[in-house]
Amino acid sequence: MSTSPLEAYIDGASQGNPGPAAMGVVFVDGEGRPVIRLSKYLGETTNNVAEYLALVYALQEAQARGIKSLVVKTDSELMAKQLTGAYHVRDNTLRLFYDLAKSMTMRFEHFVIQHIDRTANRQADRLAAEAIAARFDTSLKTVDSST
Repeated sequence: MSTSPLEAYIDGASQGNPGPAAMGVVFVDGEGRPVIRLSKYLGETTNNVAEYLALVYALQEAQARGIKSLVVKTDSELMAKQLTGAYHVRDNTLRLFYDLAKSMTMRFEHFVIQHIDRTANRQADRLAAEAIAARFDTSLKTVDSST
């Protein structure tokens, strides 16, 4: 069980809106080294749903590993601003994912979500794009940070 803060870079993507979609998540340690990578093909959905599912999968993985402090970085300005209260959630489908994510974030001792530029989110974006292209689920991959 880890108590040190981790950062999770997340991305959801779809080809078309809706269209084939996937999510990618990269957890990095305090020195910026990837320690966990997740990607999953999501089927046909919208980009915004894929973004929220990336968040939900990241939160689920962090909780399963006993992580108490998490900083999530996303290039989805909409989702980040909805979760910080700057924007209202008007879409009924997104409201379901928002409610789920909000309740999951309450289980952390410390949780922050930050909007970042897309160029700072390349690893998670690449994982999502690869999962769409291959239509596969790479599920969970723990990265050996000693190499």
